[in-house]
Amino acid sequence: MYEQQPWNPHHQPTYPPPGGSAIALTVKYHPLAFMLGLFKPVVAIDGHQASNAWGRTVVPVAPGQHHVHVHVPYLLPSRIGVADLGVTVHPGQTVELDYRAPMVVFMAGALGAPPQKYPGMAVTIVLLVISLIIFLCLCGGFILAAANGSSTALG
Repeated sequence: MYEQQPWNPHHQPTYPPPGGSAIALTVKYHPLAFMLGLFKPVVAIDGHQASNAWGRTVVPVAPGQHHVHVHVPYLLPSRIGVADLGVTVHPGQTVELDYRAPMVVFMAGALGAPPQKYPGMAVTIVLLVISLIIFLCLCGGFILAAANGSSTALG
């Protein structure tokens, strides 16, 4: 059974513990991929779930070699942005890592030392430019058709 500790106003919690080692991971998605905000990322260190939230998480670990895994559960495919990284943590060291979810669901995520770039950004920009061109052509076609139709009706 859980036993509650008495409140101590002079106790300041420290994270990570003094002299301890930690892995600090920042997990982000790009604002254009806003749909990813509906899903919580899965962060595992050495096979144990460490976090499932966007943002920064500090996980105390023992010094040594660790395996960091991140992915985002999704609809189809069921896991996107899969990324794995081996990290060596020295005594008293906090290793900073960045994870960036991909812009395109079929790509891997980016995991490593900060700063990381969003995978698939170039593809996303190309698709947005193509969509904008098609939209402008359709609008221009409707405007020309309306102008041509009104001049024919007058004459």
